[in-house]
Order: sequence, then C-alpha cells, then structure tokens
Amino acid sequence: MSERSNPLGDYVRARRELVTPEQAGIPVLGVRRVPGLRREEVAMLAGISADYYLRLEQGRDRNPSVQVLESLARVLRLDDAATAYLLSLAAAKPRRRRRRPRKESVPPGVAQLVTTLALPAYVEGRYLDVLAANALATALSPRLVPGANRLRDAFLDPAEQALYPEWESAGAGMVAGFRASVGTDTDDPRFIELVGELSLASPRFSRLWARHDVNACEGEPKRIDHPQLGVLRLNRERLGVGGGRTLVIYHPDPGSDDAEKLTLLAAATQPPYDAEQPTLLVTATQPSQDREPSRPSPVTVPRRWR
Repeated sequence: MSERSNPLGDYVRARRELVTPEQAGIPVLGVRRVPGLRREEVAMLAGISADYYLRLEQGRDRNPSVQVLESLARVLRLDDAATAYLLSLAAAKPRRRRRRPRKESVPPGVAQLVTTLALPAYVEGRYLDVLAANALATALSPRLVPGANRLRDAFLDPAEQALYPEWESAGAGMVAGFRASVGTDTDDPRFIELVGELSLASPRFSRLWARHDVNACEGEPKRIDHPQLGVLRLNRERLGVGGGRTLVIYHPDPGSDDAEKLTLLAAATQPPYDAEQPTLLVTATQPSQDREPSRPSPVTVPRRWR
C-alpha cells in the first residue's frame, strides 16, 4: 500500500452506504440525501465522536483501537470474515516498493494429484489464475485451462456466464472471494492490472468491487448448465495447498443422475484406445498458455436427460 492509499477509510465508507437506517434502528424523517447511514449516525451508534469517525474515513487517523473497529463492525453489520478483513486493514502498514513477484506455479506433487483425480479438478492462484487443470475440468468448462483467469472469464466471456444458472450470485461471490484472497496486498502489479482491466471492461464487476464485499470462498453446491449434458448439480470443495493456492474439486452426490452424467463426460475425455499402446495416458495438466482451450468431445446423452 502506498502512503496515499486509504483502504480502511474506503472500506468503512462503502459499507456505511449499504446499511439502511431501518437496519440500524434509526427513524427516517424527511428526505435523505445519502445512501445508507450518515457519518454522524455511524459514530453515534459506535460510541465515538463524529470528528474521529470522519478522520478515519478520510485517512487522517490510521490507528484505531480494536475496540473501535469491533464497534464499527457491529454497526456496519459485518460478519466474521468481513470483520477480520476490517481488522487486517487497520493492522497493515505502508511498505516500500517491492520487486515484481515471481509467477505462481504448482508444486509437482499437487500437479500430479490433479491429473490422477477422477473428478474435475484444478488449481487456482490468489488472483484466481488457473495454474493447473485436468481434462475433466476442461470438459466441464473449456476456460478451465492453465493461463486462464477465472475472474476475467466470468465477467468478460458470455459462454462462461452461460454455464451458471445463478450467475448473479455466482459473480458476486467470486468478487467477494477475490477480495478476501488478496487481503491488504493491493500494491501488487498483478492485482492492479486485473482490477483495472475488469473495472473498465465490466460495469457489473465495477459495481460489485465498489461494494467491498468480503467472503472466504468455501465448499458449496454449484449448478452448471453444460451445453451437452444439461444442468449438473455438483458439490464444490476448496482445499488450500499453500502459498495462497487452492485446489478446487467438483464431485456429484453418489448414485445421482449428476454422477452418471459426469461418468459420460469422463469417458468422452479419454484418448482413443491403441492396441499397440494399451496404457491410457492422462492429458497433461499444464499446457502452454498459447494453446487454444480444448473443446469437450461429443457426448451421447440419454433420452431422459434431454
């Protein structure tokens, strides 16, 4: 963070504008000219002076106590993840300019694990770059290939958006998870480049980013509308593998139609059988970034799913 940046003030201001007077228990009299709560209302509810709260928003005071921050978190209706993020913003100190970070990579053992899993799996970095993916993950979404960025594809590629019936909530959750993943490391060139690109190219991303939502992405069910198999309901698990990297695995409920569909998709990703080379080789997990995304092979869909 540079000396001029004000992440703490930006955060409490954005969250203040999202809390209605009704939510805070404040009677509404007349026309209000600002969205959400006024500064003096937040200060009153948090038990601090209006002048001190103004200094916090403007970045003129950057050392509030934990008690003050927790009071603000209560007034701003922050959950545990958002409260932890607020505390981290106050604890962060300006850093000297650093060298450009090294490119993220996948540990060899994790890369091997991804290839051997019989489920769609990929590894993403802290900026949601795809670092490794197996063939079944790519068959689920052609954008799941090393070198792609999950955030960029989700907001700029209509084909990726079409995969998710609940796209509105999925996009919001992805942005909130991205902010949680980055934390206070907002002076990183990769972060600046990605947020700048998406803010200009996607009005929806820009609106969501301005909300300052924070939510640690965890395992949850996802519905995916595959162009050949129709809608699949898959459980998504996210496992940290160190260095800010995450292993993401999709799996169906046992015995479900979704499990059968995924079996068909897996069969379509297998290379042709060669009598002279009977051993089936798994598709490499880390193709060159210049390679075109692979396309799912045709899948024969049972009539009951059509």
